[in-house]
Amino acid sequence: MKIGFIGLGIMGSRMATNLQKKGHELVVYNRSKEKTEPLIAQGAVRAQTPADLARQVKIVITMLSKPDAVAETALLDKNGFLGSLAPQSLWIDCSTVNPSFSKLMAMEAKQRKVRFIDAPVAGSRGPAEQGQLLFFVGGEKADVEEARPLFEAMGKAVFHMGGHGMGTSMKMVNNIILAQAMVAFSEAIVLGESLGISKDQLFTTLLASPVVAPFLAFKRPMIEAGKFDPEFPLQWMHKDLQLAAETAYETGVPLPLANATKELYALAVKNGLGEMDFSAIYKFLSTGK
Repeated sequence: MKIGFIGLGIMGSRMATNLQKKGHELVVYNRSKEKTEPLIAQGAVRAQTPADLARQVKIVITMLSKPDAVAETALLDKNGFLGSLAPQSLWIDCSTVNPSFSKLMAMEAKQRKVRFIDAPVAGSRGPAEQGQLLFFVGGEKADVEEARPLFEAMGKAVFHMGGHGMGTSMKMVNNIILAQAMVAFSEAIVLGESLGISKDQLFTTLLASPVVAPFLAFKRPMIEAGKFDPEFPLQWMHKDLQLAAETAYETGVPLPLANATKELYALAVKNGLGEMDFSAIYKFLSTGK
């Protein structure tokens, strides 16, 4: 199957590679052309613009940083791909955006006779590379079933949450838990160290208890070594919390802890930690910088 893939960052490049490994033919686009090179070397075709990509395929997957990047690539820029897709083509947006934005993109796609699925993922660089992502999917059942083999090439589970915007709704819920769990654990580690407990003792004991989220075991090497190479950049966690706050405002739901967590990540970004892994929130809490 020929697939267009737009957005080849930490996650997108690995997702596209897994599609390629499963035998799919790729047409790729990324603003930074050098990020397309590994896929080109394995047989992918580089499109000059999103519109150029759309003229070559009937399925487009986007994996972009934030809503305005998605909108520009799809619609607002003169070379946006939506206007160049053939009728009944399928657009799968794997970007983490807010639900109201996904619903807006679904409407824009429908006006152009293009089918739309919102399908953000749970997982970071490692799971993306290993094809172990979880997909939270919103859209028509028939469209989701058509796309399922693609999701299964990139991930280990597909959760169809309902109609348009329900995939991104679930991603909002997921990332609130993820962000707050990282902060709570980091605070506990900082307190424990101040009381004279070693990092090794803290990790070994806490990770054996039922109170710690399993994903934190994968953050142990980063925190112990003080090296926070990005698997999921801290600045994007801050962005996701902002989207959750906007979504909560739209629905009239108070998020007192999530908003306090968001501001903590904002302070970490301001102090230069934005491009580090989001577990660098430990570094910020322990050193203030």
